[in-house]
Amino acid sequence: MTFIPIESVRASSSPVQSSFRLPPWFKVQATTGPDYLDIKQTMDRLKLHTICEEARCPNRWECWNARTATFLILGDICTRRCHYCSVETGRPLAVDHEEPRRVAEAIHALGLRHAVITSVNRDELNDGGAAIFADTIRKTRQLSPHCTIEVLIPDFEGNETAIAMVCAEKPDILNHNIETVRRLFPVIRPQGRYQRSIELLGKAKQWGMRTKSGLILGMGETIDEAREVMRDIHAVGCDIMTIGQYLQPTREHLPVARFYDPSEFAMLKEEGMAIGFTHVESGPLVRSSYHAEQQVG
Repeated sequence: MTFIPIESVRASSSPVQSSFRLPPWFKVQATTGPDYLDIKQTMDRLKLHTICEEARCPNRWECWNARTATFLILGDICTRRCHYCSVETGRPLAVDHEEPRRVAEAIHALGLRHAVITSVNRDELNDGGAAIFADTIRKTRQLSPHCTIEVLIPDFEGNETAIAMVCAEKPDILNHNIETVRRLFPVIRPQGRYQRSIELLGKAKQWGMRTKSGLILGMGETIDEAREVMRDIHAVGCDIMTIGQYLQPTREHLPVARFYDPSEFAMLKEEGMAIGFTHVESGPLVRSSYHAEQQVG
């Protein structure tokens, strides 16, 4: 059993040159047990991507050893360039219409009880990739009818037809991450819109979804602005919230503005539950899919 600092998880080809020394709570347990290896080999065999790897998630070892992983569909090249995200940006390849079947096969082969499915942004597609999301849900339910499904969707540029296409398949949780505060949105997520994301969550709730969103701290916001996000997403009926610490993945990405103390994350969790969220996952290493299987109500 080995504990390694987060710095060594980052891309070695482009290390971060930061004036920050990471706080002592940023250590991860790096073990590759049989469950971890089973997931890795299954993904490789079926030529699938995970956001765990593409986003260099520090929880990959913990989650994979617990037989949980987040599938990344619609390829691994994103049409947007958000300044905190390490997923490759550029011109995506053609849509792989066999991908939903392979994801369903992987979920069945791994015997997953809860599956999380996300995607890159595909703004060049008329539906933003919604049809592939819907097909992935259908094929997963055919092979693994008892597996609960969470989808983490992009904003589909506000296309209500695309959002409705995913909601019609009735995923157990519909997640769309707000990521940052209203003031910073135009800088950090220049191709997104804060209000559009809020409206997506509200629309999905109106259509009967159990909804979820996530916020990343440490990119220049104030804690009061974080509280404003919590109020905004709860006001449109969002059920579940995740709050985590931003870590700069490479020197080309936005630098960390501040590291929040674990006690501040605990305080925000308490405040979120008091506001009325049914579940708040809040901590330095929390990511959108962290402990996702525990959030299905």
